[in-house]
Amino acid sequence: MALAARRDARMSVAEYQVWVESRPDEERWELLDGEPVLTSPPRERHQRLVYNLLRRVGDLADARGCEALPGLAILSEAMDDFAPIPDVVVRCGPPLPSGYARDPVLIAEVLSPSTMANDRGRKVDFYLTVPSLRTFLIVYQNERRIEVWQRDRDWEMQVFGPADRIALPELDGDLAVSDIYARVVF
Repeated sequence: MALAARRDARMSVAEYQVWVESRPDEERWELLDGEPVLTSPPRERHQRLVYNLLRRVGDLADARGCEALPGLAILSEAMDDFAPIPDVVVRCGPPLPSGYARDPVLIAEVLSPSTMANDRGRKVDFYLTVPSLRTFLIVYQNERRIEVWQRDRDWEMQVFGPADRIALPELDGDLAVSDIYARVVF
């Protein structure tokens, strides 16, 4: 009896980039482990946290000649089957010709119940492979808590609470956790 060879259905970033171009603009897709994943529209609390991050981190980025932007996909040479889209990306290079960045210095993900497993699992593993990345923030929606992954030589993770400030040496400043949760009601 002959057995059919199983074809690996994982998409590479190049295949994904071609595929996603044909999708409607209102759809937001990410590539995770070679699989396109459609994300649902974020809720107001999620968007308030993203807005607060963009304002606070954006001020620090502007002072350094960098930009804080939402909605950029991140690429890494180490993993050719990922193109996740974090909530906030800070990069300091020239303008991108596309929506794909290989040079972020800071990334922030605001956790949503529907994406928590990916945001705290597969995406963390991926983001830690990006050579330019210095800080990765995981912002909780249901409590004033931020996990901060930072790299000097090696990656270290710390948890910050409402009264804390997060040092952002890549932006020559710091960030008050209370500012991220401004106008967020619990």
